[in-house]
Amino acid sequence: MDRRFLTLLAVSLVFALVVSAVFYSMTSKAGSQPKKAEALEMKDVVVAARPLPVGLTVKASDVKVVKMPAQAFPKGGFSKPEDVLDRPVVANILADEPILEGRLAQRGSGVGLAPIIPVGMRAVTVRVNDVVGVAGFVLPGMRVDVLITGSPPGNQTTVTKTILQNILVLSAGKTLQTDDSGKPVDAPNVTLLVSPQQAELLTLAGNEGRIQLVLRNGGDQNIEKTSGLNLAAIYGKYARMVQAEGGRGSSEEEFDEVNPRRRVPERTPVVVAPPPPPPPPAPAPDQIITIRGVEKKVETFQTKSVQDTGRNP
Repeated sequence: MDRRFLTLLAVSLVFALVVSAVFYSMTSKAGSQPKKAEALEMKDVVVAARPLPVGLTVKASDVKVVKMPAQAFPKGGFSKPEDVLDRPVVANILADEPILEGRLAQRGSGVGLAPIIPVGMRAVTVRVNDVVGVAGFVLPGMRVDVLITGSPPGNQTTVTKTILQNILVLSAGKTLQTDDSGKPVDAPNVTLLVSPQQAELLTLAGNEGRIQLVLRNGGDQNIEKTSGLNLAAIYGKYARMVQAEGGRGSSEEEFDEVNPRRRVPERTPVVVAPPPPPPPPAPAPDQIITIRGVEKKVETFQTKSVQDTGRNP
């Protein structure tokens, strides 16, 4: 046989053996992976059997236990259902979602709003209507500003002032969460999450004036510095018309338009004294007038002087 042909045949055999060895090694590794997967350690985890809303107390029918790899076990999760039973939900939990420690309140902390109120905070309910409640669009989880309109003590003007900003709405009426469609909730009252001092301010404002809720963007955390406005800022000079002119303006007292809390003292009219009367003219002296032709002479008794007044026309 040809020597060159034998060399080519030998090289081909060697190459085929190398390819076969590599292919066998790859297939053997791929076949061993399912065996390793089967050897993974599995662990029980408690998940929600249905959507669990805020304020619900977890019952046995609300949860179930499923298997999952131990490496994927969530931090703060539970393996036993009895660890989550009779605990209030403080954050919405979806169906088949693992129940975590941060989504539940302590057992015995109460039901409804009580478990979701942070330590040191208070929940205050204010009565609203469609206008005050921003036409029903104030829903749980939104943030609002609180305005009060009324008359300060001892003043005759009406002032509107922002008293609270960036306040969280806990509930609208008896609803602690929004529905899936996000429709407005007709609620006669709204519960707000405030500090103890803010609770005092809100209660006093509700008793002394009219409260208005102003809806704001949930991502807007800025606190604006406002001085409030009074009627003079709206009506301008017409708010200062005196009753003599047929108006009901602030004839007794006025307020600064920029800072309505600062009183502007009542203007006192300035009385200008009339000028003194001029002194009476001196009495004319006695005179003797002598006319001779075109000449005229005047002679007085005091000075005996003679004045030439010129010629008569």
